[in-house]
Amino acid sequence: MSIALAYTVTGQASELEQLIQGCIRNERAAQEKLYRLFYPKMMALVRRYIDHDEQAEEVLNNGYLRAFQKIKQYNFQGSFEGWIRKIVFHAVADYVKQNAKYSNQILLVEKDELVHKDHADKMYYDQLVRLVQALPDATRTVFNMYVMEGFTHKEIGNIVGISEGTSKWHLSEGRRILKEKIEKLELHLKQ
Repeated sequence: MSIALAYTVTGQASELEQLIQGCIRNERAAQEKLYRLFYPKMMALVRRYIDHDEQAEEVLNNGYLRAFQKIKQYNFQGSFEGWIRKIVFHAVADYVKQNAKYSNQILLVEKDELVHKDHADKMYYDQLVRLVQALPDATRTVFNMYVMEGFTHKEIGNIVGISEGTSKWHLSEGRRILKEKIEKLELHLKQ
C-alpha cells in the first residue's frame, strides 16, 4: 500500500500534501514529520549499501537535506515516496563514489554457480541481509544496485564510476562469496 493512500483527505489537500506544503514553507515541524514518516524505508535503502550506523545516518540526513532543498521542484505528480527515494539513492551513490576504492584495472568475469535452493530456503531474511552487508564495500554496492534496485551494469558503471566489466565482476564476486557463506552455514542448519 502506498504511503500516500494511507492518508485521509481533509478539506482540499491530504495530510501528505499538507506536510509537503509545510516543508516548502520551511516549517521545521512539517520537515520532522515528513522525515519520520519515510525514515524506515529510506534507512532500509541506505543500509543496503552502508553497514556502519554513523555513516548510514549521515548519508540519509544528507539525502533528506537535498530533498528539503529541492522540495519546491516536486510537482505533486507521481509518488512522493519515489521522488524522495531517488534523491536519497543519489546521496548514497555520491557517498559510495567518494569512499569506495575501486580498481581501474580490467577484471575477468567468472561464471556464476547457483546456490542450491534448499540452502537459501532455510535461511532467514536477517541472516541474508547480514551476509550481504559483510561483502566488501564495492562488491556490496554493485550487488545491491543490480539485485535490489534493478540497475544494469552500464547504469551502475555510470553512477559509481567504474567500467561495465568491473561491475559484472563485482556482481559475480558477490554471488561467489555469498554462495560460499551460505554453504558453510548449512552445517549449522537442521536438515
